[in-house]
Amino acid sequence: MLLVIDVGNTHTVIGIFKEDNLKSHWRISTDLRKTEDEFAILFKNLLAEQGVTFNDIKAVVISCVVPPLIWILNKMSRDYCHTKPLLVSSKINLNIKIKIDYPEEVGADRIANAVAAYKFYGAPAIIIDFGTATTFCALDEEGNYIGGAIAPGLELSSNALFEKTAKLPKVELIKPEYAIGRTTVKAIQSGLFLGHLGLTRELIESFKKELKGKPRVIATGGLAKLMGKNCSLFDEIDPLLTLKGLKIIYDLNIGNIDI
Repeated sequence: MLLVIDVGNTHTVIGIFKEDNLKSHWRISTDLRKTEDEFAILFKNLLAEQGVTFNDIKAVVISCVVPPLIWILNKMSRDYCHTKPLLVSSKINLNIKIKIDYPEEVGADRIANAVAAYKFYGAPAIIIDFGTATTFCALDEEGNYIGGAIAPGLELSSNALFEKTAKLPKVELIKPEYAIGRTTVKAIQSGLFLGHLGLTRELIESFKKELKGKPRVIATGGLAKLMGKNCSLFDEIDPLLTLKGLKIIYDLNIGNIDI
């Protein structure tokens, strides 16, 4: 089996593939305080739910945007799965070209998203990942990664309002019934959700003007379903796009291992 790990700033998403089938997946909090042994205990328990042990894991692929955890998860993979993990970066085989000024700066999660979007949905494409940050990535008509945009995520914006103001409360992230909120909570929900929706719409329209052809718009990330069910901006909603991208990257680089 293949173990794929996508480490974000707020959440870590874990999946196991049996051949091309995503057998199961989990979302946990990203915790910089955990050691490799503590991660191993957590992973062992999650895998056990599916009747899987570390001995069943033949390969590991890691996408990580939190540098301190790269070494820790690398060591966990070596010590418990007895395999050297494949670390996603712009330097490995991706089947797409990264045509920006500094390719090494592209986040591993954005790389995985681009690889999966190109395979499953074609190009040109606009990929929007609703996570801690909301990231927008563009693939041109030839499937080249040509850049994007990064904005504060919906949850990050909500936390900032709560933490940096004296009286504004933390609110549930939902689509408001009305734009004009008649309570403080509803006013915050309106500003957060509709404001983020407006930001998303504007960037999609701007990207489309700069891309040739008719790009498909793909939403992914932890809040993709929330945004997708309340607007018609997206052609595809694929919350597990990153994990699928990690599987493709495995196939491109070390796919000769029987999983």
